[in-house]
Amino acid sequence: AVAEAARNVACSGARPWAVTNCLNFGNPEKPEVMWQFSECVDGIAEACTALGLPVTGGNVSFYNETLGRSIYPTPVIGVLGVLDEAERALGMGFRSEGDVIVVLDGSGEILRPRRRKLLPGPQDDAARQFSSSEYAKAVQGVVAGEPPAMDLAGEKRLIECLVALAAEGVVQSAHDVSDGGLAVAIAECCFAGVGALLGGDVAWQGTEPVEAALFGERGARAMVSVAPAQLARLNALAAQYEVAAQTIGRVGRQDFRIQYNGQTAASAAVESLHHAWANSLESILVEK
Repeated sequence: AVAEAARNVACSGARPWAVTNCLNFGNPEKPEVMWQFSECVDGIAEACTALGLPVTGGNVSFYNETLGRSIYPTPVIGVLGVLDEAERALGMGFRSEGDVIVVLDGSGEILRPRRRKLLPGPQDDAARQFSSSEYAKAVQGVVAGEPPAMDLAGEKRLIECLVALAAEGVVQSAHDVSDGGLAVAIAECCFAGVGALLGGDVAWQGTEPVEAALFGERGARAMVSVAPAQLARLNALAAQYEVAAQTIGRVGRQDFRIQYNGQTAASAAVESLHHAWANSLESILVEK
């Protein structure tokens, strides 16, 4: 939660500066709930120390349960950022047809070169981590596993790189990769801009299953769009901050397509994706 909040601020071009929080849990008289809370506080402290972020305040809400069943442990993190020049602020929406789409990875892995399975086994950490994804919940009906392993040093490198890219005006947009993985991040960038909807045509190679490649939620990653003339400068800055940069496609018109290992993994009209994103609450209420 701390890393994602700080990453979000950095994607706007601002430097993360301080943290506040709202920690929501069930009945702390239950040992497992108090354990959740204690581990959460320790995790926030570790992340804030690694990212150099003081905690300025916050609050705790206990006894959140219904019929004796506790809510999921829910730490909510707010990160304050400082942007030196307001005109350098970045949005997450694509801005111009023909811009290059690049994935930045503070961990330096990008495509996860080792092969992974989705069916969990006793030692299969990758499968357990994918089981906690939004894809697993929404498509497979699974709420289990554990969050992806943290790389706080990688998060720090990515944040520094994003702030530098924005300060120099190198990139057109930036969006962190989090809930829903790369596929959802690309879709959101297509319709989060100002004015006409834009599309994205991307392709990459990998060894992991297609579901994990598209919807895996490993952190320390962000997606940026850059004018072709600025691509060399982006690559130079990424190398300076030891962040891997991989070009995966271009901003297009209203088509959305992802190719993975030469096969079309996802394809849709951007307008249909935008409708699902913008009208989800209304659709649920109509179904009810």
